[in-house]
Amino acid sequence: MSEVKILLAEDHLVVRNGIKLLLDSQENFTVCADVNNGREVLELLKTGLKVDVLITDLSMQDMDGLQLVQEMNSLYPDIKVIVLTMLNCPQHVCKSFENGAKGYLVKNVGAEEMVFCIKHVHKGGRYLCEEIAMDFVQMSIEKHNCIPMPVDLSELDLSNRELEVLQLLSEGLTNLEISDKLFLSKRTVEGHRQNLIEKTKSRNTPALIKFAMLNGLIK
Repeated sequence: MSEVKILLAEDHLVVRNGIKLLLDSQENFTVCADVNNGREVLELLKTGLKVDVLITDLSMQDMDGLQLVQEMNSLYPDIKVIVLTMLNCPQHVCKSFENGAKGYLVKNVGAEEMVFCIKHVHKGGRYLCEEIAMDFVQMSIEKHNCIPMPVDLSELDLSNRELEVLQLLSEGLTNLEISDKLFLSKRTVEGHRQNLIEKTKSRNTPALIKFAMLNGLIK
């Protein structure tokens, strides 16, 4: 994987330093700069700083995250924007993606999911954290009274091991926890998850879980 250059916008210094420490410890991740707000992001980019991914909070002084996402989409469309915030209401999620964000994470997200999100978005994907995605699924089920319809497993060609991994993913286990539980390597678990995403034509892991729920593949 090529190096991912990251710019971080977060107005709480302790939080910002913690995120920076985590990201800098990852192979192929480099935090090029970290700033307090959206205005500082734009001023820094005007100097010619080259970054691949911007991670920004929504609640910031001077220029909030939603306005920054909109400005980035207009001025720097090649830079992928990921929102990292405490706000988990549907309005903020939808508005962020509408303004051009490629990822949305809440601040209690695990390190593994954050790293996965950055890699996925950097490669051109979009990502909504599993916590919010599952809330959306539940709201959709309650609103539309969806009844899971079983699919023809022979058409999906899912192995028993893939179904085991799918079930554990739906229970909120991380790749590392699944690898320990099934006595597999973490890389093997990641491979099974990617196969599941490809076979079900899902966009990401939350979409995979939604597909599995609606089609009766998980308990």
